[in-house]
Amino acid sequence: MTEQKDQRILPVKIEEELKTSFLDYSMTVIMARALPDVRDGLKPSQRRILVAMNDLSLAPNRGYRKCAKIAGDTSGNYHPHGEAIVYPTLVHMAQNFRMRYPLVDGQGNFGSIDGYPPAAMRYTEARMSWAATELLGDLDKDTVDYMGNYDDTQKEPMVLPSKFPNLICNGSMGIAVGMATKIPPHNICEVAAGLKLLIDNPDTDIPELVEHIKAPDFPTGGVIYGMSGVQQAYRTGRGIVHVRARAEVETLKNGRENIVVTEIPFLVNKSTLLEKIADLVRDKTIEGLSNIRDESGRKGMRIVFEIKRDAQAEVVLNQLYQHSMLQSTYGVMMLAIVKGRPELLNLKEMLQHYIDHRHEVVLRRTRYDLDKAEARAHVLAGLRFALDHIDWVINTIRSSASPEEAKQRLMEGASLEVADFSGVSGEEGLVLSEVQAQAILSMPLQRLTGLERDKIDGEFDQLQRMITDLSDILDNRGRQMQIIKDELDEMVERFGDERRTELVYAAEEFDIEDLIAEEDMVVTISHEGYIKRMSPRAYRVQHRGGRGVTGMKTKEEDFVQHLFVASTHSYLMFLTSKGKCYWLKVYRIPEGERAARGRPLVNLLQIDQDDQICAIVSLREFNDEQYLFTATRRGIVKKTVLSAYQNIRRDGIIALKIQEDDDLIGAAIIEEDQDITLITRSGRSMRFNEEEVRQMGRVSTGVKGIGLREDDEVVDMVVVGSSDSQLLTICENGYGKRTGQDEYPRKHRGGMGVIDIKTTDRNGPVVACKEVLGDDEVMIVTQDGVLIRTEVGGISTVGRNTQGVRVINLGEGDRVIDMTRVPKSEEESEVDEAAAAESENVVDNGSDESTGGAQTPP
Repeated sequence: MTEQKDQRILPVKIEEELKTSFLDYSMTVIMARALPDVRDGLKPSQRRILVAMNDLSLAPNRGYRKCAKIAGDTSGNYHPHGEAIVYPTLVHMAQNFRMRYPLVDGQGNFGSIDGYPPAAMRYTEARMSWAATELLGDLDKDTVDYMGNYDDTQKEPMVLPSKFPNLICNGSMGIAVGMATKIPPHNICEVAAGLKLLIDNPDTDIPELVEHIKAPDFPTGGVIYGMSGVQQAYRTGRGIVHVRARAEVETLKNGRENIVVTEIPFLVNKSTLLEKIADLVRDKTIEGLSNIRDESGRKGMRIVFEIKRDAQAEVVLNQLYQHSMLQSTYGVMMLAIVKGRPELLNLKEMLQHYIDHRHEVVLRRTRYDLDKAEARAHVLAGLRFALDHIDWVINTIRSSASPEEAKQRLMEGASLEVADFSGVSGEEGLVLSEVQAQAILSMPLQRLTGLERDKIDGEFDQLQRMITDLSDILDNRGRQMQIIKDELDEMVERFGDERRTELVYAAEEFDIEDLIAEEDMVVTISHEGYIKRMSPRAYRVQHRGGRGVTGMKTKEEDFVQHLFVASTHSYLMFLTSKGKCYWLKVYRIPEGERAARGRPLVNLLQIDQDDQICAIVSLREFNDEQYLFTATRRGIVKKTVLSAYQNIRRDGIIALKIQEDDDLIGAAIIEEDQDITLITRSGRSMRFNEEEVRQMGRVSTGVKGIGLREDDEVVDMVVVGSSDSQLLTICENGYGKRTGQDEYPRKHRGGMGVIDIKTTDRNGPVVACKEVLGDDEVMIVTQDGVLIRTEVGGISTVGRNTQGVRVINLGEGDRVIDMTRVPKSEEESEVDEAAAAESENVVDNGSDESTGGAQTPP
């Protein structure tokens, strides 16, 4: 006995056994669990559930049955796994947020998009949906092959006929061993159009198919953001699809804004999404949200994000897209079982496999119907023969000793006297076939009436026409394809609906600017090179003659040298004393408090130690229609097309050539036919048209713009933008004035110009000059770091050759070093003086971008 037992034990190497067993396990998982069949789009568990429901006659127009019964029958008859495995699959097929066209009509709690689990299967009920019946249709007409179930006690279909194109319409997801599938759902209207196109023209390429099947259509809607991933998936079977939530900004009556989300990306859990967003707000990854509410109900999804009063809704929405699952990726992997093997399919291949399957189903169904029709016609032919020879039939039956003898005598035509008669049996030597003879014996006497004879003749003629038609279908491939197309039209008529997922073709990757609010900033740079940006709200509006507020804590030897207003999305071009140029986005400048020193500029730009910033220009883009106009302390001007500066290296590029005894004092963006005014330290001005200066390259020196006396120098440059504007000039001792532009005549460049302001001992030399309008404001900075924001309207408008009025009160030993214009936007309201008196930080909101440059003081 022991020897016999030892003979049944075979020694094997464990590594070989593990390899073989693992491969067997892998193939079982791939073929029998995780991957769908390309023909009906179903995994074995899904197919068996539908077959079990079909056995229970759970049609859409019939009553519901307990899911426990369905799961039990599926597990007991077809699927050799526990009911706890079958029920989740049943639930999945009933969830309208997981299936584009649900295959199960569930009654009860089948889970939710919030991730709540379904009720136990003893509480829920289900039946098939109409889409499922189209998968099972014609199953009884020998349209598919069958195989034995797990214990070989029943037969189950290996695939369903699938009049409804389930795989591409509902998609599929599954993880096997070493491979996975993730096929997105699509719209039946688009799929049918693509299938019909491929049927009509088998040489159709994928771009032509994409004209009809544009992109996936998810059950939860949303927005597909960008089509490159979709097109790649359709070409190769793999791709990444970016899906966004559908959101819009609502403006309330009080002016506040809310972001309202009505659809979220496919497969995103709503509750988890909101929890993650709350964490992002708590961690300050997302700023600008004051509250999150989930107002979803029977009417649909509605998630409300309340925006803080000072936040921009579009920026907050972009932050939500960037950091949360409001924008997610769907990794497409169109893997399916094809002829018993897993294959990665492109769009055309997937559609073609479905067409081939439907073609086979149509052929097998037609053959089945033809066989049935021919068999019935054969019986009717026998009945017609019997009615034509009724007396002989009756005599033959009466004279026979038994039914078997009667059948045999009828078949042989015993004692039948009909000349040249070959019978209707279709068999040589027999008048009637066995089937026909049996039908005659089973025929009731009532069929001997004339009315019954007419019915038999009518049915026979109809069957003959049907046989002719079915035979023609089998012989005509064109008719076979037309049947497939007609059935697709039926599916569209029955299940067609509007696309739920919106498509955005011209999508772009997130830019950091999408996540940063666009707002005006006051940018200051100190003499020792400390830079920072602040909101204009940090400075209160004061009337002419105010003392200002502290703007920066500087060292005793340091002071604010440049001050200007620019948008966070603007470029800043930095031009140095050596004639080099750098640029930097405003949002990359660290934001600081009003009294903070800022960050050393050398940490942001690679400027040489012996070089320093001489002029700064703010601009939105580099183009060929505008020019960079520069002016030096010795009156040399130059004009260069703006696009010449866009490819700036980290270590800068040459902007202009500067003589050893000269310095750059200003730069500005100009357009054609604009006037430029140069203002000197001694109070003289020169206005000339830009056409007086020819366009030059970056590395050129320039031409003479104004003639200077030996002790004079240029301190500022103004680009004339409006004939209604004025020139606001301010001197070192805080005095200044406004003068209309029409008082400054246009002259040829190179002359001495005209008087702008008297530089008396009271005024001191000119420090800065800006073009302003009556409702503008200006920001003035002193050497001690004091800044004042004052309304231009409070400064007198006088002629050129005057001294002006006091603009700012200076402390002892202090002096004005710079001034910049702050244009007032139309939306700004007047500043409440009482509120301004209570807090230094209250100012009116917003200012347009300054296109002029900040200049070096004398």
